Amino acid sequence: MTSTPNAAAPDVSGLSFEAAVDELEKIVARLERGDVALDQSIEIYERGEALKKHCETLLNAAENRIEKIRLDRAGKPAGVEPLDGE
Repeated sequence: MTSTPNAAAPDVSGLSFEAAVDELEKIVARLERGDVALDQSIEIYERGEALKKHCETLLNAAENRIEKIRLDRAGKPAGVEPLDGE
């Protein structure tokens, strides 16, 4: 085991949300099958954790950008407000 287990693992910060989720699903499937050696299981689990954190970061950023459309009495858009601005 190396002193920096993630040194060889590619950085996840450049992945889109969809690509990260796809890779995470594949990791989960491999781990659930149970046919991976212990050392490799640890490495891919760590990769999965990095992917999970990356997805959470992307989701939080998207959530912060979402705005709720305000409608006037006639039902026409009258502007926007933050999603949690109630």
